[in-house]
Amino acid sequence: FNVIPGKGLRGFLQVGSQKVEAYLGNRALIQEIGLTTSSYEDKIMALENEGKTVMILVVDKIIKGALAVADVLKEESKKAVDALKNNRLEVWMITGDNKRTAMAIAKQVGIENVMSEVLPDKKSEKVRELQVQGKIVVMVGDGINDAPALTQANIGIAMGEGTDIAMESASITLMRGDLMLIPEVIKLSKRTMRIIKQNL
Repeated sequence: FNVIPGKGLRGFLQVGSQKVEAYLGNRALIQEIGLTTSSYEDKIMALENEGKTVMILVVDKIIKGALAVADVLKEESKKAVDALKNNRLEVWMITGDNKRTAMAIAKQVGIENVMSEVLPDKKSEKVRELQVQGKIVVMVGDGINDAPALTQANIGIAMGEGTDIAMESASITLMRGDLMLIPEVIKLSKRTMRIIKQNL
């Protein structure tokens, strides 16, 4: 099978003596192969509004079904976002998910600034866009796709349970997957700078 970055998978199924082309992916992939999801939109939208990512299954140019998956939010997600906002920091979410799913997740944790439908190789460009606006960007990530954005950011923070390449690309690696360590790192950094300035 082939991976189509940011869209899904393409492969072949053996049906009897025939090899049949199959796809599993998002709307963009379905449109690319010349099909429409219009008759399933109500069901797809209902799942997306629950914060789920919907992947559509196509076998031999016929839509056969859909899978809805969702990342389970960490218990401390909202608490960490609130702590960052209380420190007068803007919190942004950059995701490959479609707008509806992204907004549903963002709403649960209290994030107002959302960049959705960002292809894996475009995350670093989105970080650069924020930097061009004069913002100092701290990027938090854990996957292979986050590595270029972690490098581009003024400060990259990798989660310790993430991929090796993310940890290599980041300035800071958290030893636990606890999101509350992020505001703690910022607090500790400010304290360190204050002590350095006092000593000078």
